[in-house]
Amino acid sequence: MKLDPAEYEAWYHTPRGRWIAGREAALLLRLLRPQPGASLLDAGCGTGHFSRRFAQAGLSVTGVDPDPAMLAYARTHSAGLDLDYVRADARALPFPDASFDYIAAVTSLCFVPEPARALQELWRVSRRGLVLGLLNRRSLLYRGKHGRGSYRGARWDDWREVRQWLAMLEPLPVYQRHRTAIFLPGGGLPARLAEALLPGGLPWGGFLAVCLRRDNG
Repeated sequence: MKLDPAEYEAWYHTPRGRWIAGREAALLLRLLRPQPGASLLDAGCGTGHFSRRFAQAGLSVTGVDPDPAMLAYARTHSAGLDLDYVRADARALPFPDASFDYIAAVTSLCFVPEPARALQELWRVSRRGLVLGLLNRRSLLYRGKHGRGSYRGARWDDWREVRQWLAMLEPLPVYQRHRTAIFLPGGGLPARLAEALLPGGLPWGGFLAVCLRRDNG
């Protein structure tokens, strides 16, 4: 499904979208713990929303996406940041092995029909570690949004399935950790209170974050 970049980005500037994206970005960065100035590939960057967040956190970011309209929007909204954009498919990246310190894929694998293959390719170009943001099937968000709006066509994953992808990686990660966020997806006061009180180790958040590290990470 083709999305209008401006309409897609507009959601991030609603109160709910701003809160959800902020929680997701904070969790990914907390798990990854990247060194300032390190290079990061944002795979499936879309409008560059998370690419900009990563760059604002002090990283040198390259965003890749197969959609030229999304990339055009991203380029025009990234002035002044250490950011570059390349048109590419996550399953066949035009980069040598270990090209980037870190890799991030924020819900982009949810729209890739071969997630395990894409993950292997992302792992190939990583030097230190990788972080994924996935849509969690064991969540209230799934019950309310599955098959609707911008979620139409998205795959919702379960940690047990993701572990099967990880078992295919070479070399195997020396460290892996997963957490969830967005327990109540409404974005109002009850959702924010739940987010503050519930531990990320619970498996029911709508956003499933997975961090992997290599032996030099």
